This record gives sequence, structure tokens and C-alpha cells, in this order.
Amino acid sequence: MKKTLLLVETVFALAGVVACGGPEQLDADESTQTLGVTADALSTQNCSPLSATSVIASGNDGNGPQNTLDDQLGTRWSNLGKGSWIDYDLGSARTVSGAAIAWHQGNQRTNNFAVSVSTDGMVYTPVYTGTSSGTTTVAETVSFAARTARRLRITFQGNSQNDWASIAEARACGVAAEAGSGSGVVWRGDFETGSRSQWSSTQMVNADRLQVVSSPTRQGSYAIKVTVRQGDNPISASGNRNELVRMTNEKEGDEYYYKWSTMFASDFPSAKTWQLFTQWHHSGSNGSPPVEFYVNGETIYLRMRGSTVVWQTPLVRGQWLDFVFHVKWSAKSNVGFVELYYRGNLVLPKLYGATMYSGQTNYLKVGLYRNSTIAPVGVVYHDGWVQGRSLQDVQ
Repeated sequence: MKKTLLLVETVFALAGVVACGGPEQLDADESTQTLGVTADALSTQNCSPLSATSVIASGNDGNGPQNTLDDQLGTRWSNLGKGSWIDYDLGSARTVSGAAIAWHQGNQRTNNFAVSVSTDGMVYTPVYTGTSSGTTTVAETVSFAARTARRLRITFQGNSQNDWASIAEARACGVAAEAGSGSGVVWRGDFETGSRSQWSSTQMVNADRLQVVSSPTRQGSYAIKVTVRQGDNPISASGNRNELVRMTNEKEGDEYYYKWSTMFASDFPSAKTWQLFTQWHHSGSNGSPPVEFYVNGETIYLRMRGSTVVWQTPLVRGQWLDFVFHVKWSAKSNVGFVELYYRGNLVLPKLYGATMYSGQTNYLKVGLYRNSTIAPVGVVYHDGWVQGRSLQDVQ
């Protein structure tokens, strides 16, 4: 069975502008400086994309296989020859039930291909053979009987124009949750891979600004240390930042729980201006994000749509602060809502309000993004990110 993914054909700039902290508003100037990313990258019904820890290929022409994991339809893996293959390592044995593939120039030619899976990277079992539609550049999903596998391989068998294998994006898909059950872990970003590979991309001036560390941690073996120095501006936009990006692609009607822990360093700057550490940004390039967590002075705030502070608490340094955030994503104020657990306590009962902008999707940005007037170095740690469909999933 083949189903076209619900992707937006248009391309938007990844970063988008953010307004953070008190009454201040930032300039809407980020969009023209960044790489294009699909607004609903690899989002599909009845198929949950699985994060790959690494990818290899039989060869390439300079367009390497890692390009198929960057959530950008403008990059690709390419190699000449029938029999060319690309192979994804899921990091551990997972239940796999499909593959989502966006073919480069997929609206100009059909591609013949096969999919196989392996538990050990040596013996592969064929699970699908077919042809792409030839009508779209966005991803299409092929499905097969669910099975346990660690690796998924796509083998190119020629296209209707030539013998170039060329894939823009691809993901293995896990078993979808049963209709109406609402259960299941959607994604983990807990750094237990020992890298940033669970995340879609980064916005950083240098790798030492988003450093995976073994101490301090809130759970497991690793966390991320985020450092921002005055002048850090990786996307040539307003403010200073170093951030992780995850294309969570929340859309109208989605409902999720998110759990994570944040620790502000003992010398985290006290500044009477915004210092953003978690946000769900919208797919548009202008205006404040629909949901943002930030520090201003000695207070942590949760704000919606750039104008409404719905929760606040004193800033605590040198301790892990645990968050569980429950959101119904909707542009309708009588449908959308937020609910927040902080340090094990329900601090914000369900509060209705618009949590997104009409006709747009959201995505997650985590790290530190602050007013460029702040001079002292800022350090914040994040750990344990997990997205699920129920409170039990994330706990």
C-alpha cells in the first residue's frame, strides 16, 4: 500500500522570528538568511517516523547520504547506477512497518526501488518492491508487514529517465498507534545516542555551543550543554542564539505531552530582558511564536502568541527543573489548550486558548536564544526530551 505524506509543497525559512520576554518585540528578519525546510517535513498519518542514528550508502557523487536526514527537500543523496543503495541505522532494534521517501525531481520521473530490513547489518530481508508515483517531490510512504529491524535499506533499480539514484529525504516508519487509542511515544530527544542525531538540525556558531556532555545529566548518560556568547548569531538574524531544532510538525487538532528537564548554570545571567530556552515556532517567518518558555530577570515565564503570559515562577539556578507540558494544538481559542506540570506538580490546569496560527504548523526549538544586549556568557542544560500521546507515555 502506498500513501502520499501530508507535506506542504512550499518551502519556508527554518528559523522564523521570535518575540520573547515582556513587552519587547523582535525584528522579522530571519527568514531570508536561512536554508529552506519543508513545513511538514515527513509528517504523515498512520506512520511514525523513526530517528536514524546514522546513514551510509553504496556511493555518492558528492551529495552524501546524510543529506537525506536534514529535513530539506533542496538537498539530496545521489549516486549513478542501478543497484545503488542507502542504508539507515536506527540505533537499536525497532518495530518497522514502512518507509517514507521523497525522491529528488520526483515530479518528473518514476523511480523503481526495493526496501529491505536487517537486524544485524549483514542479512537483509526484502519487504517491498515498487515504483514511486512520479507526480510529487514530497515524500511518499510505502507500507509492509511490521517486523523487528535495526537497519532499513532502500535499493534503487532505475528510473524513467536515467540510472541516477537520487533521494531528498527518507525515514523508516514505526507501527502507527491504533486508531482512537491516542497512545504511544512519538519521539525521544534525550541525547542517549551520545550525539545530536535525534534532532533535525542545529543553529549554532560552533559545535562547542551545543555540546553533548556526560555531566551534569538529569537521566541516562548524556545531556546537552548550551552556551551563548554575545555576538553568537548563526543565522544572521536578530538576537544571539545557539539552538536545536526538531521538526515536530504539530498541526491543527494534534494533542501531545512533552517532558523535559532544564538546568540554568549557577552563573546564568540576570538580565531585565528576554532569554528564551524552549519554543514551539510556527511555519511562518514573521511574528511571535505560538508558545514560548523564557526567562526575564529572575522569573521564568510561559507565554502564548507573544502577548499572553499564562504562568510564571521564580528562576532557580543549579538545579534540574522538570517540565511536563500538555498541549492541544489549534488556532481556535475554544479548542486549543495548555496544561503544565512543573517539578512534579500541576501548576497550570488546563487553560484554553489558541496555540497556533491558522493555516500553519509548529516545530520545536530548544537551547538558548536571547537579547543581543546581554554581555555575560549564558549556559543552560537540557535533558530527557520525550514527546508522547499520553501522560503515561512521557513518564
